[in-house]
Amino acid sequence: MKKNIIVFGLIAGLISCFNLLAITVMGRKDIDFDNGMWIGYASMLLAFSLIFVAVKNYRDRYNNGIISFGKAFRIGLYITLVAATVYVVTWLIDFYYFIPDFAERYSAHVIKQLKESGASVTEINKQTAEMASFQQMYKNPFFNAMMTYLEIVPVGLLVSLACALILKRKRKEEFAGVSALPGQG
Repeated sequence: MKKNIIVFGLIAGLISCFNLLAITVMGRKDIDFDNGMWIGYASMLLAFSLIFVAVKNYRDRYNNGIISFGKAFRIGLYITLVAATVYVVTWLIDFYYFIPDFAERYSAHVIKQLKESGASVTEINKQTAEMASFQQMYKNPFFNAMMTYLEIVPVGLLVSLACALILKRKRKEEFAGVSALPGQG
């Protein structure tokens, strides 16, 4: 089970980093804040589709076609944690070495959108103060890592939950409505 989790977790982590790596390769000037979120979450969903494959693989190849909801969910949870850690480490490297001005640029983007939407001066000033506070907190690597984990882990948990519900399978005797005791055939 450990090998299954590590292999699928690492692959899912690399897939989920597609958006982050694309920003670095394309050049940090080309960040698309409007569509980046959608592309990022799409790559996360694609990455976490491997949870389904991993749970089904474990159930069918190593567990005689049987898996409980809890065990299926745990496999998904562990894959989520491995993938999320790869994602967070990649983001921290990307942020601190390639796009250290990300928070400032994102803040400027948010304020520009607020102005273009016709927001009041009070709203703009309030948002500007909040974004300045965010920029300061985001420089802290622990806060930055926690925010990044909060970005990806909920997606993995939802996919893990769905996969556990879909793939759980009890003993064959229970399928036929027969509740046989162990040792009785």
